[in-house]
Amino acid sequence: MILIGICGPSGSGKTTLAEELVKAVGASSAVLKQDAYYLDYPELSLAERRKINFDEPGVFDHGLLLKDVQTLLSGRPVTRKAYDFERYARDDKAEWVQPADVLVLEGIHAFYDDRICDLMFLKLYINVEPDICLLRRINRDYAERGRSIGSITDQYLQTVKPMYDKYIRNYITKADVIVTRGGKDARIVEILAGYLRDALER
Repeated sequence: MILIGICGPSGSGKTTLAEELVKAVGASSAVLKQDAYYLDYPELSLAERRKINFDEPGVFDHGLLLKDVQTLLSGRPVTRKAYDFERYARDDKAEWVQPADVLVLEGIHAFYDDRICDLMFLKLYINVEPDICLLRRINRDYAERGRSIGSITDQYLQTVKPMYDKYIRNYITKADVIVTRGGKDARIVEILAGYLRDALER
């Protein structure tokens, strides 16, 4: 099994690239979303949870994510982690993620923990203009996560953009490959898939 890391700003197309890449590789695959590993705060009210900065690295359970990655790389399954973005609470599933030839980890802080980075065979950073990311984020959060335009805008200005400037844009220095046209760049997907198929054969 090889681990692929995909990092980049919110709305850059990380999930799309992960899905397109595993389809193109054609091997057995599993995708872990860092968004599923937010820390849980059951002691807080919904109003209090809404005020949490969900774009800074300390809000993720990096230890649990590392444990799951290590378990999968060792050939054993893990329970599927999930997060409810309307309740701002963990929503883990009663199902298993099975080990596979290709494991993809994607998230805005996928490169934050050096322990996890050291396990990655290939690190991809999606470099997309912030205004494009904002438009994609509006469409996603409004349609899929039940957010209002006002709340999306407020969150972007208060936490998303500041955390991008402080942390996320700097992860590009850790990348092996920089993807500049989002997750639907068919040419780069095929190039990367060919490289990964060769690696698996070796």
